[in-house]
This record gives sequence, C-alpha cells and structure tokens, in this order.
Amino acid sequence: MRSTKNLVKKTLGLVLGLAGMLATGHASAQAAEWPTKPIRIVVGFAPGTPPDIFARMYGDYASRKLGVPVLIDNKPGTAGNLASDTVAKAPADGYTFLYNLSTAFTINPYIYSKLPFDPEKDLVPVATTMRQGLVLIANTKFPAKTLKELVAAAKEKPGTYSHASYGAGSPSQLIVESLKDEVGITMLHVPYRASPIADLVGGQVDTLMEPIATGYPLISSGRVQALAYSGPTRHPALPDVPTLSEVMPGFSMMSWHGIWAPANTPAAVLNRFNAVFVEASKDPDLAKRIKDLNSEPLGVTRTEMSAMVRRDAEIYSRVVKARNIRVD
Repeated sequence: MRSTKNLVKKTLGLVLGLAGMLATGHASAQAAEWPTKPIRIVVGFAPGTPPDIFARMYGDYASRKLGVPVLIDNKPGTAGNLASDTVAKAPADGYTFLYNLSTAFTINPYIYSKLPFDPEKDLVPVATTMRQGLVLIANTKFPAKTLKELVAAAKEKPGTYSHASYGAGSPSQLIVESLKDEVGITMLHVPYRASPIADLVGGQVDTLMEPIATGYPLISSGRVQALAYSGPTRHPALPDVPTLSEVMPGFSMMSWHGIWAPANTPAAVLNRFNAVFVEASKDPDLAKRIKDLNSEPLGVTRTEMSAMVRRDAEIYSRVVKARNIRVD
C-alpha cells in the first residue's frame, strides 16, 4: 500500500512538473514570437496634446525596435478614464496598451465615485516615459515675489488671494491644497474648465500651479512671475526659483506619463516592452527632444513604476479625502 501511495505521489509530481515546464515554455515562446502584428497604444487625450506628442515619440521608437507598426489610438474623455476603460476590457495578448497620465491612477480613483473598471485589478504598470514638475506662477501685479512672501501675505490677509486650477481634483489644485495645509494659509480656490492662463495674466486670479513645459514660456516672456517649483531640486531653467520643499521639507510632486496593459498580459511581453521604453528614454535624440520641451525622459522598472503610483496616490488621496473632493 505504501509503495502504491509513493508511486502516486511521484507520478503526480512528475505531471505537475511537466505542466509547469510546458506553461513556462509556452510563455517563453509567446515572448520570443511577440510581436507578430501591429501594436495599438490607446492615448487618453486628443491629438496634439502633450500626452499624444510623447506617446507618438515613444511609439515611433518602439516600432523601429520591435519591427512592427505601433498605432496611436486617441480616446479622450473623463480625464483619461475612457482610454483606461477601453484597455482594461481589451484582450490581454500584448497588442493593446494604454498611454495615460499618472493621475489616471493616483487621483481619478479617489475623485470619481464609481469607475467602470478597477484600476488596481484590471490594469498593470508597464513603463514610464517622461516627467515634469509644476511651477507656481502669479500675475505680475501680485505683491508677493517669492513663495515665502506669498505665505506671509496670505497669513496677513486670510482668504484675500486666489489660486486657479484646471478643475476640482486636478494636480494644480491638490498641490496647492497641500501647501495651504502645510503652512497654514487660506486662499480662494477658483476651478476652471478650460485654461486659466488668460485670467491669470489679466489679474482676475492671483496664482496657478502650471506644468513647467507650458509655464516656462510665460515666465521667460515676462507675462507672469514664478514663485516656486514642485520638483525635488531647482529646475535648471529657473535656478533662482525655490522648490516647494524649501518651505515644505521633503515635499515634491512631479507630473509623469506611463504605459499600462490589461491584467494577465504575459509577464515576458510586459518585461520586453518595458526594456524597449527604458532604452528609448536613454536614446540621445529622443532625450533631447523631450528636454527641449522642458521635460525629462524617465525610464524605470515595472516595480519602480508601481512604487511611484503608490507614493503619489497616498499624497493625493489624503488631500482629496480631507477636502471631500468629488467630480461626479
């Protein structure tokens, strides 16, 4: 009887081992053969917008390296949620990817009461592409010329000064809300559906947290003044502008873009796609084009990308909950 049981155990072990080898071999074969047809990257924003521009830069590079067309499919809507939902419901075969802002995963899950997909379960991080800080700008008539002067002025006249944003729950609001909480000041939040730039320059609103890529031309032309930068160190194009961390020790926040894929996409395929995008971020020509847009190429591992999502989500969700911010 004992010998029969041992024989059964050995047989079962051999079967399970063989099954594992076959599964591993199949996955390896999939990765070795992939890709054999065009790859689609669904972008959550309209043609000509920064996410679309960067997606096409990286898509072109990936196409050359992988030897197949990489097609950009723009699906703008609900702050990137439409594109995320499209990819979440796509086949997990390595031929459909999502290009989106990090905020689709670090802010949207907290400001939308219900999403048609689960950001944590239905999509997985694949690769990052670029990042940029935001700069706190003010109209030229604004009395404060530095961040410390802004804090002093706001404390002296609580609620007198305003900060515009690109809408409730946007990074341009949440970063300033974090600043207000940290230093104990009160400012009026003025959300916009479109760009607040015209009203800022015209003096209808006092300040705005603006991405450096679009904020720098305004600063360099003298149309606005820069008070602070959100990156971990001072921006090389604005060496005299302090960082937020000089008032809020340890605080920095960058806007970044990335690639996601449907859950259950073969890991070997995801790792290969990640390697191509990391390589792209180191390409001198592509890196120069990104830096010319006052942004920086960003190539990290999938594990590091996941950690970035968790870190930013923790910061943003804290502010969203404290202010009870909802957009639906």
